[in-house]
Amino acid sequence: MVPDELKYYIATTLIPGVGSILAKRLIAYCGSARTVLTATRGALQKIPGIGTLLANEIAAQQQQALRQAEQELLFIEKNNIHAYCYADNEYPERLRHCEDSPVVLFVKGDIDLNRAKFLSVVGTRQATPYGQMNCEKIIGQLAERGHNPVIVSGLAYGIDICAHRAALQNKLDTVAVMATGFDKMYPYSHMAIARQILDHGAWVSDFISGTPLDRKNFLKRNRIIAGLSDATVVVESRAKGGALVTADIAMSYNRDVFAVPGRIGDSASEGCNALIKQNKAALVETAADVEYVMGWKQKANHAQATQKTLFYNLSDEEQQIVDILRECDPIGMDTLSYQTNIAVGRLSSLLVQMEFKAIIKNLPGKQYTLKK
Repeated sequence: MVPDELKYYIATTLIPGVGSILAKRLIAYCGSARTVLTATRGALQKIPGIGTLLANEIAAQQQQALRQAEQELLFIEKNNIHAYCYADNEYPERLRHCEDSPVVLFVKGDIDLNRAKFLSVVGTRQATPYGQMNCEKIIGQLAERGHNPVIVSGLAYGIDICAHRAALQNKLDTVAVMATGFDKMYPYSHMAIARQILDHGAWVSDFISGTPLDRKNFLKRNRIIAGLSDATVVVESRAKGGALVTADIAMSYNRDVFAVPGRIGDSASEGCNALIKQNKAALVETAADVEYVMGWKQKANHAQATQKTLFYNLSDEEQQIVDILRECDPIGMDTLSYQTNIAVGRLSSLLVQMEFKAIIKNLPGKQYTLKK
């Protein structure tokens, strides 16, 4: 879209009281975003559903919204940002079908948002080792099985950043949906990961530069996380939280929802268990569960070929440990000692060496898992 027309589309999103749904209705009724931003108070009052108060607000804010939009165009050009209007061919098709999808979507990075297989992975900010392990495992298995989905999440603490990191580690593209403009990074501690994402995915937002941090914006961005994807996986969630909001939005879009179950009484998994109990989400333990529900076919021999080349130059004892972990992952020290018939002292030394070689990972409670 040419910059002059884009200016008017951006401006429609900056008028107080005009959300995504109403903005698109106004544009459809008026025939263009330009007409919405140049219409008189009297003309606006004649539009069905637009009362006197809202017509007055739109008319009063038109010039200010256009000035802000002009500044945003300069920011977009300077920072190599793409801006897609909901009518553009490049606009993500999955998101276009959502009634409350953004009028304008800002994208920084190089990724086709209409590629096959987009999967959102979300969860609590206070992730436990159990949640992190399952997040890494499911994403790693999807890559091993040849699906290569684009992983979408919100760049937040906990499960979100774990999902982005697991995607990058498994050479999968990933999309970070932000609750701010691209002029600020929140949380700033995730800047390093965010920069890596630009090389293997994109940042996405519907907020202009200069947008202040606001709790409601984090809830608003959840509709983009849900709308960009074929399905949403809730890895870990308490009884209330943003991940459950994302799951509810995904259901409203008729998208599949998955939840990783947790122990009864575990507060970190209350939300996931409730989703499963209420038949709002399919139970997911491994990538095969996602694969089955979504109808994704595993590429022939892909997982086996990956595993054969994953580890090399192993001693007989190390190979024995790897073979058992492939069947029982994670596994405790005592159980591993029993199944390998290796004394605990010797086994402990082997496991330390294998950690240094990045073959295995030590989890809390003396549990061990293969490094994905």
